[in-house]
Amino acid sequence: MRLSILDQSPISSNQTPRDALNESMKLAQTGEELGYTRYWISEHHDLPGLACSAPEVMLSYIGAHTQRIRIGAGAILLPFYRPFKVAETFHMLATLFPNRIDLGLGRAPGGSAEATNALSDNYLQSVYKFPATVKELLHFLDDDFPAEAEYSKISASPLPEHPPVPWLLGTSKKSALLAAENGMPYTFGHFMSDNEGAPIVKEYREAFIPRKEGQTPQVIVTVSAICAESTEKAEEMALSSFIWSLQKDKGEGLQGVPSIQEAKQYQLTEKEQESLNSTRQNMIIGNPHELKQKLNELKTMYGADEIMINTIVYSPEDRIQSYQLIAKEILGLPNSDSKKCC
Repeated sequence: MRLSILDQSPISSNQTPRDALNESMKLAQTGEELGYTRYWISEHHDLPGLACSAPEVMLSYIGAHTQRIRIGAGAILLPFYRPFKVAETFHMLATLFPNRIDLGLGRAPGGSAEATNALSDNYLQSVYKFPATVKELLHFLDDDFPAEAEYSKISASPLPEHPPVPWLLGTSKKSALLAAENGMPYTFGHFMSDNEGAPIVKEYREAFIPRKEGQTPQVIVTVSAICAESTEKAEEMALSSFIWSLQKDKGEGLQGVPSIQEAKQYQLTEKEQESLNSTRQNMIIGNPHELKQKLNELKTMYGADEIMINTIVYSPEDRIQSYQLIAKEILGLPNSDSKKCC
């Protein structure tokens, strides 16, 4: 099984944003050491507790501190940007870090309505035009506009020897079919979906049309997972993430992910307990053996080529150890010292 990392660069209540971003870099280094296939970092805007608003900036930093692991955005929120600029930026990254760059694309706002308005005067119109914008971006990435096209005489330079690989991220049939229509690999966000994803992924594979010779459908399934040496410890670590999620829904949680002790002191209402139980359904929490079994079940259910893991806990050391334990159990690698890369 191929494993990868999705990092939302969470800020814990005892951290500054700079601390969180440095921990993201360390996580990418750890993933490389452990044999994870790729490391992606997400884009969010003015969301308390999440540090990364510009994945392209972090990717240049992370690329300079790693050697082999594929790195990418999960995702660039394309409705906010012109395709030409996105292509230029990721061509730059692909030139600096050859054959290592992925460009995940999404259409979500990634923040509040106010932040969305601050970024764009016509976000909803851009969402409506998203399919056409994706096609335009692919032409810039492939440098293959038809001769009669408006942009046929320009290139999103520098043109790298190995262009970035564009992925479409989504949780719906609409996004899956758009990926298939454009010959793009597809990432299904199991961790943020209430839909039955397996039929959606099946439709993607059946509808796939290669954009280039030799292309085949590829699927990553992204899941929230927390692993510890014991199930009890993993459940305890997960409580911080659960409580933080509830706090954010109430407009609280401005100090970031609470400590386990702080989370234990939070008084849950009956409605919040129901919400927590619902959130937990899309998460995998347990010891290494349990994680291996559940991730294998997920891979089989989706027919996924790769599983991408998102882990939010209070302690950076706990987060790194979670990825280490999963790698040791599934990839068969030694459990590296979490301080080695730091």
